[in-house]
Amino acid sequence: MNIKPIASVALISAVALAFSGCASEGGAAGKTLTGSGASSQAAAQAAWTAAFQTANQGVTVNYSAEGSGAGRSAFTAGAADFAGSDRPLKDEEMGAGKFAGCAADSNALNLPVYISPIAVVFNVDGVTALQFSPDTLAKIFAGQIKSWDDPAIAKDNPDAKLPAGLAITAVHRSDDSGTTNNFTDTLNKLAPSVWTEAASDTFPAAFGGEAADKTAGVINAVTNGKGTIGYADASAAGSLGKASILVGGKPLQPTPEAAASILEHSKTVTGRAANDLAFSLDRTSEGVYPAVLVSYAIVCQTYKDASRASLVKSYVGYIASADGQSAAAKAAGSAPLPASIQEKVKAAVDSIK
Repeated sequence: MNIKPIASVALISAVALAFSGCASEGGAAGKTLTGSGASSQAAAQAAWTAAFQTANQGVTVNYSAEGSGAGRSAFTAGAADFAGSDRPLKDEEMGAGKFAGCAADSNALNLPVYISPIAVVFNVDGVTALQFSPDTLAKIFAGQIKSWDDPAIAKDNPDAKLPAGLAITAVHRSDDSGTTNNFTDTLNKLAPSVWTEAASDTFPAAFGGEAADKTAGVINAVTNGKGTIGYADASAAGSLGKASILVGGKPLQPTPEAAASILEHSKTVTGRAANDLAFSLDRTSEGVYPAVLVSYAIVCQTYKDASRASLVKSYVGYIASADGQSAAAKAAGSAPLPASIQEKVKAAVDSIK
């Protein structure tokens, strides 16, 4: 069985007929596909699974947004057919024989499926707009700037009425998080003299601040706190203030448009298989919002179970397609994959066995 990706969310009712026929002939009824991982993908995955299941009667897709680290662990252990991860697997995490659900001689593939800016969200009474230089932002999250009326913040925001003496509560993820990895990589790349720590899934404990579980926890803590600031996938920011980051003196907001082109400015990680699309992100390109997460579907090159391979190919092929990317953009405000990257992901998906 090879269920073809749906043509469009808007055309689900028409396409579902064709898919249901394919499912009944190929024995797809009752099939379940299990994914686990990045909470940043939660809104997009909800849209993708609803569309895919509507078009493929009898197929169930379960995605558990437990965080990138949990997703990678579940995939490695064979408890998930694919992982959602806000960073690709590292070289030391890769290798044939390391993944319980894959064939013994199979490595994993890292396929970008979701691009979104990471918003610096804040909740400060009377302040609706803020902008930060990379050094100022890094000092806030490193615990070096502790008050909202600090001279560095005032310099970045000459027109803002900053509250005198209000303490800053910087909120970070408590779990292993690809969002944290991307955010700390941004601070390291843009403010290396301040943020001397390398990119990490785990926020540096020495910097203090308030820890919160997953994306929802960060948003909840910032929303219900006073003088709070945090980082989260922009799709989850809601009504919170979203700060601009000053790059080359120009304020950039966390919009899909400002994030969309980062892959076209970046290179794939060297030494990987031809169809592995792990990227090393270039966060310094002019006009590109730097705090961007590229979230991946991590899959097997070859699955132990051929039926697993067919379902994964169909589902991941759909979510990375133009129609799947459009559905995610509508549901989550993400930036669609550039057409050139979509073509590479399609070729990689087609190679899955």
